[in-house]
Amino acid sequence: MLSDQFLLEVRLDRARVPGFEAYPFSLDAVKNLDSLALHESVTFIIGENGSGKSTLLEALAVAWGFNAEGGTKNFNFNTHISHSPLHEYVKLSRGSMKPQTGYFLRAESFYNVATQIEKLDEDGWGGPRIIDSYGGISLHAQSHGESFLSLLMHRFSGNGFYILDEPEAALSPTRQMSAVARLHQLVKAGSQFVISTHSPIIMAYPDAWIYSLDDSGIRRVAYQETEHYQVTRDFLHNYEMMLSVLMAD
Repeated sequence: MLSDQFLLEVRLDRARVPGFEAYPFSLDAVKNLDSLALHESVTFIIGENGSGKSTLLEALAVAWGFNAEGGTKNFNFNTHISHSPLHEYVKLSRGSMKPQTGYFLRAESFYNVATQIEKLDEDGWGGPRIIDSYGGISLHAQSHGESFLSLLMHRFSGNGFYILDEPEAALSPTRQMSAVARLHQLVKAGSQFVISTHSPIIMAYPDAWIYSLDDSGIRRVAYQETEHYQVTRDFLHNYEMMLSVLMAD
């Protein structure tokens, strides 16, 4: 039976991998990857810095057809070619339905996307201004957090497939909660998300699947099992004792 989910599964073609000793195949997110089933609405990828979360999402995005630096499928630019060849070894199992829209957001290169939007609008490509679909205000004229929220509120819409790499990077805790509210609106409107994050606020989204990456493998975990939740809970419940331990001679 065909599914109306946009992306069902990500698989690594391990038989074609030249070896798991060198980057990017040596990363935890890659060397332990066989297949990764995705939730119909929200899938979180979590793990320590250096585990390969961003590299895995980048490969997924490029294999889907997005620009490696971010944006929609219509974006075709590169400021600095630095993405890995992992997308060549990734196979995507797609559902029967195609999304009406989509976006790849990566925090580290969102500035480049904003610059490209301004360049295209200045060149006069013959269509409506691109920035109008982002709220009409230059993303460079807003704070990093404001521009992220403009993207979520104005450019994202229902029936979309969205890959978000650490969207919390520019968001305060209050703005992260606003992002969760917008995420829920988009899910109810038929969108699917794959998100890498360190934020215990964002990954609290109910009923999502959470995959934890480390050197022992890739496993699905409950929200309360994540280190992000446990460490944050313990710190806030007894921050004075935690600080005394951290600052002890």
